Amino acid sequence: MADPSRDKRERAAKATYEAEAQLLREKTARLRELRLAREAADAAGAAAAGTPTTVKKKAGKSRHKGPSLSDWLATQQNEGRRG
Repeated sequence: MADPSRDKRERAAKATYEAEAQLLREKTARLRELRLAREAADAAGAAAAGTPTTVKKKAGKSRHKGPSLSDWLATQQNEGRRG
């Protein structure tokens, strides 16, 4: 048999969950609009200033490679260092 108080608690919990989900969707939409407006303003300001918009590179290993280990060791030995 169904418990009426349990059903009432479940409906209340579901209503609370749905209300919180709706608030989250509204907040996300508002923040997205603000972000897009800020990005558009930044792009317009950069275009007006005549500076191209740039994409920042991620920090990491540089692509420049130094001499190979064998070349480096040979240089060290030729310079009189012990190896």
